[in-house]
Amino acid sequence: MAISNGANGNTSHGRLQGKKALVTGGGMGIGEAISRKLASEGASILIADFNEKEGTRVVNSLRGEIGTQAEFVFADVTKRADWDRIVSVAQEKFGRLDILVNNAGTAYEAQSSLTVSEEAFDKVYAVNVKSIFHSVQTVFRMMIEQPSPGGSVVNISSIAALRPRGKLVWYNSSKAAVSNATKALAHEFGPQGIRCNAVCPVLVPTQLANNFVPTFENTEEGRRKAAELFQIPLGRLTTTEDVANTVLWLASDESSFITGMDHNVDGGRSI
Repeated sequence: MAISNGANGNTSHGRLQGKKALVTGGGMGIGEAISRKLASEGASILIADFNEKEGTRVVNSLRGEIGTQAEFVFADVTKRADWDRIVSVAQEKFGRLDILVNNAGTAYEAQSSLTVSEEAFDKVYAVNVKSIFHSVQTVFRMMIEQPSPGGSVVNISSIAALRPRGKLVWYNSSKAAVSNATKALAHEFGPQGIRCNAVCPVLVPTQLANNFVPTFENTEEGRRKAAELFQIPLGRLTTTEDVANTVLWLASDESSFITGMDHNVDGGRSI
């Protein structure tokens, strides 16, 4: 289901003026922050999310507060048919895509790897990895075939891809697959003008935070304790704004010679 108001888009000048962006999981948390940041710099935004209420809320907010051309499409990113629909909406409303942010992700509650259910394993790989597989065979194809081919692809990975720990083994490995695939895709599709980069945050205080730290409380004291637990040199957690700022740079022409890289947004956690 797509929602459109026929807007002409944000008329202000910005670093992404005239760009068309797709953000998966853009209705909450990191995805919402990314959608707002890209829109604030002039991009038109297509949010693909399975949470219609929250996705529509963000779209309406972008239209009303910023004047952005914003669209919503209901999608389960683990399903190829839904990706086909995403591309169809993007072609109909925007005519092209310049930016793809594969943000949709999930995790299970930290626990012994002896007790993780097969269902949890399948879900974390379907959402975190298979979604990117589908994006390649749909959105990448669109980027290659559109006039002025190419684009910037940003995959939201995790510092757990590079510095894994126990209790979340299969989540960690799914994000390692994201980072590895990002590099390989950058190599394969660079000649077609597609740049691929990954962003690797440490713990972000969103709806998934309690999967990583079961006792986490999103208060000043709770965030401080979590930063100590994760031994972050800068003494705080990653914010959604930290991630959005990095995505903005990678989506912009300022990073036009950057591809195939993990960008750690972790306050030095990976040192």
